Amino acid sequence: MSRLPRRHILVGDATEQLRTLPPGSVDCVITSPPYYLLRNYGIDGQLGLEPDVEHWVDELQLVCAGLARVLKPTGSLWLNLGDSFSRHRRYGAPPKGLLAAPERLLLTLMQDGFICRGKVIWAKPNPMPSSVTDRLNMTYEVVYHLVRSSRYYFNLDAIREPHRSQSGRRAGAPTGTPPSWAGPLAGSQDGLRRARPAGQPGHVLGKNPGDVWSIPTRGFRGAHFATFPEALVTRPLLATCPEVICTQCREAWRRQVSRERLPVAGRSRPKPDDPNVFRFKAFWNTVHQVGELIPCGCSAPTEPGVVLDPFFGSGTVGVVAERQSRDWIGIEINPEYIELARKRLALERVKRKGPEDKPQRSAA
Repeated sequence: MSRLPRRHILVGDATEQLRTLPPGSVDCVITSPPYYLLRNYGIDGQLGLEPDVEHWVDELQLVCAGLARVLKPTGSLWLNLGDSFSRHRRYGAPPKGLLAAPERLLLTLMQDGFICRGKVIWAKPNPMPSSVTDRLNMTYEVVYHLVRSSRYYFNLDAIREPHRSQSGRRAGAPTGTPPSWAGPLAGSQDGLRRARPAGQPGHVLGKNPGDVWSIPTRGFRGAHFATFPEALVTRPLLATCPEVICTQCREAWRRQVSRERLPVAGRSRPKPDDPNVFRFKAFWNTVHQVGELIPCGCSAPTEPGVVLDPFFGSGTVGVVAERQSRDWIGIEINPEYIELARKRLALERVKRKGPEDKPQRSAA
């Protein structure tokens, strides 16, 4: 296939359908493959019903090899995985033993050349109740952030959050000099010191959201009862899938982002040395503004970034991409889920119908 099938669902096995996509054509992948022995989707040859966990890893290794081929060198793979407990040694662990399926797959992918840039903990405030009495209930899943190169597209400003601290003075600005106990892999805080103006608790545009995300599970009225939460898709999409890309230089455009502290109505602006300058809630309103796209200067047509989900299911990644003005590609083997995804996408387009400023598309 010479052209990328944007906003299209490919029907069939993920490994086979990935071979039809051009190499280096996808900006990011966000997906949640079937967990090992936790769901039966009623499809012959489906992933997740292998005889043991190692065969499950082998099957997903083949899929991820296809993803590595279609990802751009600057692209990211976000992989949501859950775990389960063994009932027999034949599954890969002693009875009642944790299978450690996500960890097994991660180590395999790292040996295949993927670089793990982080492990997000998806903490569920409303986890599934459990009657187990001899272990703790499982209340989280992991989302691995994997890349193929040390340099990749990542727009942290698009997902920064407001600071909770009221004062940079109280928090204590890092000096940039590592303490005596710091080892060779200890991180440096010098960059944060430069980015944090006096009196600010952190970076002027907001804080890094961190790698623990509290997101409740969401039900959906349809056949796919294990839906991907939209909030779990939005952050990875905004951070690693460009909104607009130049078709000539292939540079990703970014939006101007600013946060300005304005005095609360009825209060005068305090002087820089006034101690009240640190009382953000009492004296200041923080205004977060997202401005226009910053062009690259080529004067060439542009196109949206594209996100791929090789296990499309009910189409949550496509729905979020539509909402955020990105293109998407889905791969799904179950015809029932494909029909459900198409209905969800059609409904999302109806909601968004109207005059919009959409990125200009390439004629090619």
